[in-house]
Amino acid sequence: MADAALIVIDVQNDFCPGGRLAVAGGDEIVPLVNRLIAKAGHVVLTQDWHPAGHSSFASSHPGKEPFSTIQMPYGPQTLWPDHCVQGSEGAAFHPGLEWTKAELVVRKGFRKAIDSYSAFFENDHTTPTGLGGYLRERGIGRLTLAGLATDFCVAYSALDAAKLGFEVTVVMDACRAIDLGGSLAAMTEKMKDAGVRIA
Repeated sequence: MADAALIVIDVQNDFCPGGRLAVAGGDEIVPLVNRLIAKAGHVVLTQDWHPAGHSSFASSHPGKEPFSTIQMPYGPQTLWPDHCVQGSEGAAFHPGLEWTKAELVVRKGFRKAIDSYSAFFENDHTTPTGLGGYLRERGIGRLTLAGLATDFCVAYSALDAAKLGFEVTVVMDACRAIDLGGSLAAMTEKMKDAGVRIA
């Protein structure tokens, strides 16, 4: 379908078992994502792409532990283990991902002072990645999302896409969650409230 695209979020080595910010079962979604890619008319991938010493890394804040929260100029920020460092093996797409059909790869989190969960905006919710404009120019209005992690980068991307007026579906079987303190249930409710279709 000419007006529909599949957005595959962050299916990278560091988010899969053995990676530096592994999502439980993250690698299990690869065959299903590949099937979605094969059927999709248009495919866009996102890739977490942090410079070394990124401000969202706990290691950049002496005395702070991974998964704690700090206040940044743009609001609360969860601190993560170092992950998806530009050019590293961890930042590469999972080797089983059949990604060559992708028409665009959106790299996010490359600005050192701000994190970026969403495929559409940095975590300040105002600095755009350009993906919204790209999709609009291509005449694409319907989006299906899959990838890692459900409750962070997938959910934030879905919420922003809905806010921008796209028709959004999240394929839950083709996602896996981190689920920090009930974040999966909370973000699933937020997506439903925003009009995102949960499939």
